[in-house]
This record gives sequence, C-alpha cells and structure tokens, in this order.
Amino acid sequence: MTAEADTAPARRVPRPRADALRNRERIVCAAREMFVEFGPQVPLDEIARRAGVGNATLYRNFPERGDLVHEVVLSVTSRTTDLAQEAAAAVDAGEADSFEALRRFTHAAADERIGALCPILDGTFDKNHPELHAERDRLEAAVQDLVDRAHGSGRLRTDVGVGDLMVAVSQLTRPLPGTACLNMDRFVHRHLQLFLDGLEAPARSVLPGSAATLEDLRGDADTL
Repeated sequence: MTAEADTAPARRVPRPRADALRNRERIVCAAREMFVEFGPQVPLDEIARRAGVGNATLYRNFPERGDLVHEVVLSVTSRTTDLAQEAAAAVDAGEADSFEALRRFTHAAADERIGALCPILDGTFDKNHPELHAERDRLEAAVQDLVDRAHGSGRLRTDVGVGDLMVAVSQLTRPLPGTACLNMDRFVHRHLQLFLDGLEAPARSVLPGSAATLEDLRGDADTL
C-alpha cells in the first residue's frame, strides 16, 4: 500500500437531506394512520397522496410494502417505549406516584392505536428482523419497569403481570368487527379507565389462572 493511499481521506457518506428525512417521516405517519383506518392492504398510492409526496418518493424510500410495514411497526414500538420511559421519569421527578405513572402510560399507549395496528403483523415482512427484536426488548423492559414500580409500592394488585397490561391495551384499542375504527376511539379511554381501576390494590376478587408474563406473549405476535 502506498503512502498516498495511507493518507487519502476516507470517503464521507452523504447525510440525507432534511427535506428527504421529512418526506420519509410524513410517509410513515400517513401509513400508520391509513393502516389503522383501512387495514394493511390500503393502496400505497393513497398513502403517498395523504403524505403529500409523489409515488416515486414513496417507492424510493420503501420499494416494497413490507419495507413500509417494518418502519411503521418500528416507529410505533419506539414511540410506545418512549412513553413508558417518560412515565417512569415522572416518578423519579416526584411528579407522579408509581400507579399514576402506569395509568399515564396506558392511556398514552392507547393513543398509538396498538391494537388497531395488530392486523399488519400478519403481513409479509420480517417479524424476526434484529432491529424489531431490539426495539421490542426495549419496550418490554420499559413496561416491566413500570409494573415493578407499581408492585413495589403496593399500588398494583399482586396477581397481575406485565403481560396482562399489554394484552388489555392491545385488545381495548382494537376496533370491533364491523365498526368504524375512528368512531370507536371515543370509548377507548373510558374502558381503559375501567380496566385500570380493576388493577389497583387491594384486589376485589380472585382472578382465574395466573398473571400473564412477557414469556407468555412472545409466541403470539397478535397480542403486542
């Protein structure tokens, strides 16, 4: 190798332009909304139209439908993790007790419409992608931390596990068959509050079975 080669500057990889990043974010946001409203098979051209970009821009960022689904799942999972961490930070800052933090997270997570997005998990994309696994692990750890805090303070009934919480958020944010998804949103927080009232200690009844754990859920993608 010559001295010239040793001292040659490394090739710099160009950073995406700000407008390109904004277009990508707009596409992911529009896709998330339309997957919720119309299902996972909504035409990609319609997603581009809602995002306010041309079809070529969408396909340049996401050549296949699976690429876009991957990004939507990753985005929702990451945003939900951030919500859990923000709720825990409120406890650390003395702004909320452990159960209030759990309550805040649950309502905020519902606004991500996790349950309404579950059908896209049946689509053709790599559910075992390392990026998705890493983000799911981050989410599970953050929610487990909230549940552990609430258990530790004695505010959360002992026969409830983190899996019970995740199942409830998923199921209560999933539209009923034959109903308009957006019209059902007005009931979600009402029913979540009823569920949360049932989580507080002391328990008012004996639950059948055992508390659901994250391990119980890992074999069933539809619950997350």
